[in-house]
Parts: sequence; structure tokens; C-alpha cells
Amino acid sequence: MPRIAEDRAGAEPTSPRQRARRQSILKVAADIAASTGLERVQMHEVAKSAGVAIATLYRYFPSKTHLFTALMADQIEGFAARVPDRAPDTPPEDAVFETLGSATRNLLRRPALATAMIQSANAARASTVPDLTRIDSGFIDVLLRAWGVEEPTDHHITRLRLRLLILLWYGVLQSRLNQRITPQDADADLRMACHLLLAPEPAAG
Repeated sequence: MPRIAEDRAGAEPTSPRQRARRQSILKVAADIAASTGLERVQMHEVAKSAGVAIATLYRYFPSKTHLFTALMADQIEGFAARVPDRAPDTPPEDAVFETLGSATRNLLRRPALATAMIQSANAARASTVPDLTRIDSGFIDVLLRAWGVEEPTDHHITRLRLRLLILLWYGVLQSRLNQRITPQDADADLRMACHLLLAPEPAAG
């Protein structure tokens, strides 16, 4: 499990050049992790391949935990930009199921990278790894859009339901990465969870 090297947040880029440098670091880290796995990723190798000084890498990402949590947050934001709006004739729970299924398939294309990001997010603390909040809020926003809820309120406990669903999705994804369940069982579990948590409640008689 990755450890947090320093109890601080990474610096945020403030110019186009710095943002481009940060994205280059993330791309290199993703490619290395996808081929070697998290434990074999070396920060000096990431810096060298990205063409930056090791001090620059640690300025933005104080540890591998910061690095791969940031990468997961960026990937969720990129995924959100590609998710289509729900078709009017699609039940909300089916739209959320399709979105979760799409996210699963996207991550499973590079299983070693998916494992690296999930392990890092699980090891992170929100107080020192701000990108953890980006992951949580970004994923909730994606599912709210799929569900068709524009203004979630406490009255229909939208966010509570989605948090439960996201936790279940993480478990299903981990089981797929570990090859503990089949793709068919994973789909069945997610579909049932979406129906139980999101389907409209029957009107009182």
C-alpha cells in the first residue's frame, strides 16, 4: 500500500506551462503503472520520463499516493465530459447503471493502473490529498446527471443513496480486478443495486 511521504498537499499549477507539465507527469505515471503496477513505480523514473526535475515532481505530488489520486480525479473528470445526457425514455436507474458499467469497462482496459489509482485513493487522507474530494464530488456529479437530478435535496436523500451506490461500485470493481466475480455477476450486482437504491418508490395506497 502506498504511503504518504509528506503531510502536505501538492502545489497547484498557476500557468498554462505548469498545467502542461503537470499533465505530462500524470500521463507518464499512468503509462508506467499500467505496465508495472503501483509498487514498481519509482518517482525518479516518472520525473525522468516526464522531463522534469525530481523537485518539481515532488512539488506537485509529494508522494505516489498524491500522484495516483490526482490521476484518478483527472480520469473521472475526463469520463464525466464524455458521458451523454440521459435519454428521456430511459429509466433513471438504468441510466445510472449504464454509466457505472461504462466507468467499469473504461478502468478495466488498464487493470494495473486501475488498481494503482484505487489503492492510492484508499490510502489518501482528504486533509492532505485534496484530489480525494475531487474524486468523490466528481463521481457524484456524474451519477446525478445520469439520474436526471438537477437539484438534489435532503428530502429524497439523493446524495446518501449515491454514496452507498458508489461504495458498492468500488467493491464490485475491486472484485472484478481480483477476478473474484465474472463480468456477468458484476453487471447483475450493479443492476440490482441501482434498482434497489434509485428506482422510484411505489405510491402509497
